[in-house]
Amino acid sequence: MSRADVCRRIEAVGIVPVVRAPSPELAMRAAEAVLAGGISIFEITMTVPNATAAIRSLVDRLGDRAIVGAGTVLDAAAAHACIEAGAAFIVSPGLDLPTIAAAHERGVPIMPGALTPTEVITAWKAGADMVKIFPASAVGGPKYLKALRGPLPDVKLLPTGGVNAQTAGEYIAAGAAALGVGSELVDTAALARGDDAVVTARARELCDAVAAARARH
Repeated sequence: MSRADVCRRIEAVGIVPVVRAPSPELAMRAAEAVLAGGISIFEITMTVPNATAAIRSLVDRLGDRAIVGAGTVLDAAAAHACIEAGAAFIVSPGLDLPTIAAAHERGVPIMPGALTPTEVITAWKAGADMVKIFPASAVGGPKYLKALRGPLPDVKLLPTGGVNAQTAGEYIAAGAAALGVGSELVDTAALARGDDAVVTARARELCDAVAAARARH
């Protein structure tokens, strides 16, 4: 799948679940639970122990059923390691230009993190496929996103941090290309007690919220 194809698929689904878990086993179950709820995109963060092994295992297991990416990628070396493991996209909490270059060298899309207009413009000029606005809720949420979109209408924004089924519609209305959703979706406490259905139900709720918001706009 080409870089452009991956980006189109992410935008079509509209949700990028951030899978941050204390073990590879829980991360794998989280991904399976999210997929059962209708979301075929996952971002496995590098904070998961043996994250690259988890990415490789998920890619092997799910094949074309899902797109597996890597998150919390802080440098070019980590980006290369994740891509070697099969990651189809790279996400970072901040802006590191060599990491953008590393992803693009391998033909893989990257969503670096940014917050200020200067950072967003820098990321976009460097070729970011989407710009992750993080932490979105801490700086005004949908209102902040809408303010950024005013002067930067062509930049594809991926708000992350405080996004859930209740706020999803507001973020879509504010111009989000897709939504990054972490602990509000991937409830590791529920997974730890074997209640994977909670995550699946939240995934369905998010899908419904995004679809309804897009239908309105």
